[in-house]
Amino acid sequence: MYDARTAADYRAARELPREGLTAWREAIAEHAAPRPGSTLVDVGAGTGAFATAFRDWYGVHVLAVEPAPAMRELIPAGEGVTVLDGRAEQLPVADAAADAAWLGSVLHHLADLDAAARELHRVLRPGAPVLIRNAFPGRCERDLRVRYFPETAAGIDDYPSVRRVTEAFAAAGFTRVALRSLPQRSAPTLAAYAAGLRRAADGKLRALDDDAWEAGLARLRRAAAERPEEPAVSWMDLLVLQRS
Repeated sequence: MYDARTAADYRAARELPREGLTAWREAIAEHAAPRPGSTLVDVGAGTGAFATAFRDWYGVHVLAVEPAPAMRELIPAGEGVTVLDGRAEQLPVADAAADAAWLGSVLHHLADLDAAARELHRVLRPGAPVLIRNAFPGRCERDLRVRYFPETAAGIDDYPSVRRVTEAFAAAGFTRVALRSLPQRSAPTLAAYAAGLRRAADGKLRALDDDAWEAGLARLRRAAAERPEEPAVSWMDLLVLQRS
């Protein structure tokens, strides 16, 4: 569970600059067709980076659902963003109240994936999409952390696979629509990315022993010195499913 300090570290180290999310903005617009006044539920909203981006990009009303009090307190609530205490398996949202759902780096935190899929089917209107941004086993080789801290791939092996997620959502009444890998720029350079890393704010990095952490930092800093102009670009998957 996050306390105030780790929540603040998460926001500082893990939230991505919007200018690095162009491909995601375009893909979400394509698959969800968000329009002003529609409702999107952000499940596991964290500190609200995507919730506020959705509001600003598309003019939607975002229901930002987050179980951790320290994270919820950092979500900029206000016009267009309603902050709710809840979790994926028991959403504080009325039946058929949402036009789309977003799960950003949340799947591996869920206690019951099948229950979460059923809950999403309940709160979404017929035909509404679920957009899942996550790392998946066997598909993480272009993740920045895996590239420079290769031991982190072992942690991703324990995440739900694309097949497991698709089957859980199919049982709940969803059809798989798309699976795409998309780029995101975490920092303008590798050096800036290295300077902004916060081990305590990242579960994958926290799981490393000290030797692996130091070796990864050295690897990253060497790359930054050799390629000073290279932006810190990572790739993640977008899995899109549609409610029946």
